[in-house]
Amino acid sequence: MTTYDAYRDTKPVSWIRAARKVFEAFPEAVRDRANTALTIAAEGGKAEIAKPLKGLGSSVLEIVVRYRTNAWRVVCVTGLDDQIWVLHAFQKKSLVGIKTPKPEIELIAGRLKRLKSELSP
Repeated sequence: MTTYDAYRDTKPVSWIRAARKVFEAFPEAVRDRANTALTIAAEGGKAEIAKPLKGLGSSVLEIVVRYRTNAWRVVCVTGLDDQIWVLHAFQKKSLVGIKTPKPEIELIAGRLKRLKSELSP
């Protein structure tokens, strides 16, 4: 007999408006893979294409999607307000190295700080 947990503790996924706008312009295949990874995170797991974003804490995940010759990123935080918050989405433009560019890190850190202050009572 297979047991199916119909009442999973799935967290809602919320978006920073600017991140959602950029994400919606991604190719459909990229959006599908990223949405699957976000669903896994919302159910308490971690997709193979998600990794902690260095320097921002273990609850900040970077979802990495390679599609054709491009690289796409979706950054979310899992441990805030019992939700998954998508902070940023972007196409990685650098042709050298896999490191997330510093301006992107600074933008993500700023959005995270702002979000934490807005959610604090």
